[in-house]
Amino acid sequence: MNKRTKRLLVGITALGVGGLGAVGAFILKKREPRAAKKRGGQATEVGDVWARPGMRVIFRAELMPGRDSSERIFRVASVLPSGRVTLEGFAGEHMQKEFEALR
Repeated sequence: MNKRTKRLLVGITALGVGGLGAVGAFILKKREPRAAKKRGGQATEVGDVWARPGMRVIFRAELMPGRDSSERIFRVASVLPSGRVTLEGFAGEHMQKEFEALR
């Protein structure tokens, strides 16, 4: 049973069928996440992001064995809506798990 169905059933049992109209609309109302705000018709994320364009990131040593730390440093070209990044001079999209944590 999905979340909206559970809310509806709880609303029905708690308030009875008579009060379902206004309360049901309130229970089933979809809300946007607090971190998202609309600007010009597009939802933009506000808050913490793990990478920003121009930031340097270091690949984990397990992903590039035999390379020194200085050879595993790349610059972020862009951050995609999915949270992945594209890098300058390195092909593909990459996730946060592929990089070393900040020190």
